[in-house]
Formats: sequence, structure tokens, C-alpha cells
Amino acid sequence: MAICPLCNSLKEVEIYCPKCSTRLNDSGKVSDYLDPYGHYNDEETVKMGDGYPFTAKDQICPHLMICNQCGHDEVKFVQEE
Repeated sequence: MAICPLCNSLKEVEIYCPKCSTRLNDSGKVSDYLDPYGHYNDEETVKMGDGYPFTAKDQICPHLMICNQCGHDEVKFVQEE
């Protein structure tokens, strides 16, 4: 079973805002924003409803990255290990 290195604090990513060059903050999994009780479900069930059809098959975890300076946000797909 693969795990996300960001969700489990095994790694950090350094991604910078394309608008203002400030480092983006990892705001967690996208699915946490879609269903407030989603964390009670198993990971495969969550991935089936996260809006990205390839997350389960490709074993990737979509994370919401936000710039606290200008408000830019984007989704970064993290390869699970």
C-alpha cells in the first residue's frame, strides 16, 4: 500500500507562486475540502470521489498549495511511495 510522503510528513516540497514568487504553503489533501467527514473513509474510497479520475490508479495524492501573499492557489499531484 502506497502512502503520500507529504501527508505523512516524510518530505516537503518547495513550490513558488508564479505570480509573486512567494513559497506556496501545503494546505493538505484536496479531498479534505470536499467532504468534512472524508477522513473517516478509507483512502481508496476518498480517491474515487476526489474529482481526479487517475489518483487511485496512478497512486498520486492531490494537495492544495496556497500563496499567503497574493492568494494564488493550485493543485500539486504528489507521487505516493
